[in-house]
Amino acid sequence: MTQSKVRRTRQWRQWALLTLLPAFAVAILASPASGQSRIKDIVAFEGVRTNLLVGYGLVVGLNGTGDGLANAPFTRESLIGMLERLGVNANDPSLNTQNVAAVMVTANLPPFANQGSRIDVTVSALGDAGNLLGGTLLVTPLVGADGEIYAVSQGTIAVGGFAAAGDAESVVKGVPTSGRIANGGVIEREMPFKLSNLKQIKLSLRNPDFTTSRRIARAINAFVGQPAAKATDPATVVMKTPSNYKGQIVELITDIEQLRVEPDQIAKVVIDEQSGTIVMGSNVRINTVAIAQGSLTIRVTETAQVSQPLPFSNTGTTQTVPRTEIEVSEDGDRKLTVLEKGVSLQDLVNGLNALGIGPRDMITILQAIKAAGALNADIEVL
Repeated sequence: MTQSKVRRTRQWRQWALLTLLPAFAVAILASPASGQSRIKDIVAFEGVRTNLLVGYGLVVGLNGTGDGLANAPFTRESLIGMLERLGVNANDPSLNTQNVAAVMVTANLPPFANQGSRIDVTVSALGDAGNLLGGTLLVTPLVGADGEIYAVSQGTIAVGGFAAAGDAESVVKGVPTSGRIANGGVIEREMPFKLSNLKQIKLSLRNPDFTTSRRIARAINAFVGQPAAKATDPATVVMKTPSNYKGQIVELITDIEQLRVEPDQIAKVVIDEQSGTIVMGSNVRINTVAIAQGSLTIRVTETAQVSQPLPFSNTGTTQTVPRTEIEVSEDGDRKLTVLEKGVSLQDLVNGLNALGIGPRDMITILQAIKAAGALNADIEVL
């Protein structure tokens, strides 16, 4: 190969290296670091939240599975009042129908929902109705916590469960007394909140922590290039609108929520006594401790025997003679395990599993380690 060809090959390699190196650098910086989360996933922005709505209404069209008017006076009064508003005089003591049910209607009003848009609503029986399948919800106003009407709902209920019964047996699947109406609510009033008028934004941490809030503030300040964010407490980070984002609150929130930080958490052991579930964080540590687990089992077996007199004997009677057998088991195969100071979660689990301990016994052992002062973590029992 001539020198000119060698020179061109070398120049081409240098050009390729200089061209691809920035692309590799961008790919490395864009890839999420281990253990980091987006700010969007660990905080909630003030004002950007849902609002709860509730209403009381009537469901009609049930096939004999509605409320008994004798057992549900509120259903009877609601039915009479509705018919009177429609010009029907129904104030009759003998009024009796099982095709009507009183229900509670609930819904979530999304943030920044516009007037005229639709939302899903959930319908739940209030009286002794057995099934809402095939029912239709009549016009029901939905009010917020301030008592104002924000939506109106109506429509056919979709029930996921069912109930069937005969003279000797009945079958119930799911919850037939609760259903859902897709797009069954129409928003009539908007929440009085303008995002563009905010001069500062508060970020609320879903899991309050001093270290996490400080890391979020530092990440925001590093991104905007000025001290715009400050952690005021473990659950709140206050961010002022930077000068280069004046009138661009949506752009600011979009850029901030994509930043990545590593959330911190305290060492905690969560125990569910009912199901025997144990959840331990990665920061759980214990001091040097010796653990032994065993159980003493005593089994008493009664085997009655019949004692009869000799054949052709004129004396003696047939009697039942008790026979008792007692067994004592101490589980001698159980061993004593020593866990050194500062062991990790994996070492703790391996040590307890080496003793053949199940979740139920492990709960008792963890509580005993905590009582001995050797568990450097909080225990939360659900």
